[in-house]
Amino acid sequence: MQKNFRVGDKAVYPAQGVAEVMGIESREVSGNQETFYMLRLLDSNRRIMIPLNKAPTVGLRQVIGSEQVPEVFGLLRTKPVRLSRQNWNRRYRGYIEKLKTGSVFDVAEVLRDLYLLRYQKPLSFGERRLLDTARELLVKELSVATHGPIDNVQRELEAIFPAPPEDASIIPVDDLDEE
Repeated sequence: MQKNFRVGDKAVYPAQGVAEVMGIESREVSGNQETFYMLRLLDSNRRIMIPLNKAPTVGLRQVIGSEQVPEVFGLLRTKPVRLSRQNWNRRYRGYIEKLKTGSVFDVAEVLRDLYLLRYQKPLSFGERRLLDTARELLVKELSVATHGPIDNVQRELEAIFPAPPEDASIIPVDDLDEE
């Protein structure tokens, strides 16, 4: 984990996505002088202030290197040890916890597991939202890591996880192709 970001660096803020460091500013908060990273989320232009001394605690980290991208795609192509048989609410909470870690590999696991689960049964509304969130987080980070267009990453994900047929119950997860 990088401890000191500079203006212009890209950083990943867990569960929020890739942000650009727009500045490093000192401000008075409750009578104390604090220094903050001023971040702008790339996908929404939302601004976030993170105290420098709290950056490691909240999980602010560097974008993965391009050499780790094949490892992420490899994880997406593997089958989980077993898909969770828990009810949707427990699965949902577990997926939320994984997204909060900020680890690109945890985000990839959530994406993979939810994609595979939707071949077996319809996802709950919350799980569909998490699938979309995990996909957005992963696509943005992988496109920044590869310095490539978002469309390329999206096409690669579509190749790994094609849309399920109308009757998702007809494809057992064991029959899905591994690339």
